Amino acid sequence: MTPELSASEQIAMRDLLGAVNNDLEKPLTPEWERAAWAVPRHRFLPERIYLGEELTPCARAGAPETWLRAAYTADSVVTQVNDGHDPGNQERWASSSASDPSIVFRMLDMLDVADGHHVLEIGTGTGWNAGLLAHRVGSKNVTTVEVDPVLATDADVRLRKLGLAPTVICGDGARGHSSSGPYDRVEATCSVRSVPRAWVQQTRPGGVVLTPWESPWICYGLLRLEVSDRGDAWGRFSPHSAFMLMRGQRTDLRIFRDVVRDDHRPDESWTTLSPWAVTGDDWAAQFAVGLQLRDVWRTWHDNPDVEGVASRLWVATTDATSWAAVDWDGQSDDRFTVWQYGPRRLWNEVEAAYVWWEHVGRPGPERFGLTTTPDTAEWAWLDSPDRPVPTSG
Repeated sequence: MTPELSASEQIAMRDLLGAVNNDLEKPLTPEWERAAWAVPRHRFLPERIYLGEELTPCARAGAPETWLRAAYTADSVVTQVNDGHDPGNQERWASSSASDPSIVFRMLDMLDVADGHHVLEIGTGTGWNAGLLAHRVGSKNVTTVEVDPVLATDADVRLRKLGLAPTVICGDGARGHSSSGPYDRVEATCSVRSVPRAWVQQTRPGGVVLTPWESPWICYGLLRLEVSDRGDAWGRFSPHSAFMLMRGQRTDLRIFRDVVRDDHRPDESWTTLSPWAVTGDDWAAQFAVGLQLRDVWRTWHDNPDVEGVASRLWVATTDATSWAAVDWDGQSDDRFTVWQYGPRRLWNEVEAAYVWWEHVGRPGPERFGLTTTPDTAEWAWLDSPDRPVPTSG
């Protein structure tokens, strides 16, 4: 059943599909194009969305044209802030979104579903992706898990209004949903820093697990794993995506609240490695550093109110025991002051990770892969599983 769309909605849909086809390496298959028309994206957005860097609220009733334009722009749309709690005068931060349609259809293509496949989705969100899957393989073959009870309920209502009835479960997506398994395909619509073992266990041999990936250093990459009959899984990354982290794997850390203390006495040194080399526009470098420093995060502090310092890069471990700061004086681009505290010399580790990446030919994410085994071992590798990526810490 394809719902009736207004003239403006039809135009918006055609424009969106055109933009998606331009973004992808190949046109949408007829199956996914039919799904896009049958499961219109705007039917899955809440009445209130949030736009721009300031996450300005936009209500459909008050600004219908702006709302519809956002629904059919080839970009993500923030649909929830602060885990659904009223932020009041506090800072708004995105906690759920409707993903960029281009990455949605890229992932569905990578998932390579076929008629009769049994699919588990982690992260129902608005319900749009679950609806596309249900249209493609049938509602009875789709199970979707959402940790937020309000989002799960709202998605279920939207799906049923379009005659779709996948199984919607409110629960911890890291646990999957074993009672509906095993699955031919598992797709996450939230990023992870480590692949939950349940996803592999609940996938048939020969099946696929597809998930966005992130390290504390950078949110970037898609990981596609194939599951073997031995219970392990391995596969490669691709250079796409930036999704919100699974709630159970979040780390809420602030430099001055959780890491740096007044009594810390850091060691001073200097470096020729520009902090922008590992935090700037070279996403391949950032991805490689993140794979090696799996427990290290970073944040910039511009104009830190320190004499002679224009910008400062903070680097810290997720257990808040070690930190480093790299200062730029606003003039020199070949020498930077470094401060380090704790049992680990974090900036030395960053330098070593960057040097290794350069030594092996500056590879992009597509040359890296990951293996996970039944005993919960997990390691990243370069080109083949017998070339493990060095790690620190």
